[in-house]
Amino acid sequence: MTKQQPEPWLRGTHAGVEAIQRAVLHALDLAGEDLRHWCGGLTDEELNAHPYDLPPVAFHVRHIARSLDRLLSYAEGTQLDVTQIAALNLEMNPGATQMTLFVEMDAALKEAAARVLRFSAENYNSVRGVGKKQLPTTVGGLLVHCADHTQRHVGQAITTAKIVVAMRAQQASGGS
Repeated sequence: MTKQQPEPWLRGTHAGVEAIQRAVLHALDLAGEDLRHWCGGLTDEELNAHPYDLPPVAFHVRHIARSLDRLLSYAEGTQLDVTQIAALNLEMNPGATQMTLFVEMDAALKEAAARVLRFSAENYNSVRGVGKKQLPTTVGGLLVHCADHTQRHVGQAITTAKIVVAMRAQQASGGS
């Protein structure tokens, strides 16, 4: 499977947006496109499969959606609320459906993009604390981490999806 158009950062999109924010937005755009392209054809069972004890595709998609919310909360200077903590604890749960998974992902990517746009370059060096230990970082560091953390999990989801598809093909051919 090959994509027909250049990656988002090569399309001239978000041209009026500051460079750091634009890079994060492009990473989010690419995440949504790649997850749909490589994982959108999986069945509910395949999305929840643990091939070779790997975390399922469903986990990675949920984690992307929910971690963006958490990271952006820290960037905004707030701590996690009980809803965010509860959602974190459910990321590995089985039973995801393709429809609910991709609806959550699409909504999270859209909301994350809107939140990213609310930051200004003047705040990139503002100090922020992450987690209970208040580990030190900055707004800019958190924004960049939104992009790289998202892409890391996209890669893991795609790799797992490819394994699941290969296993499907092997089963269809009689396991040879």
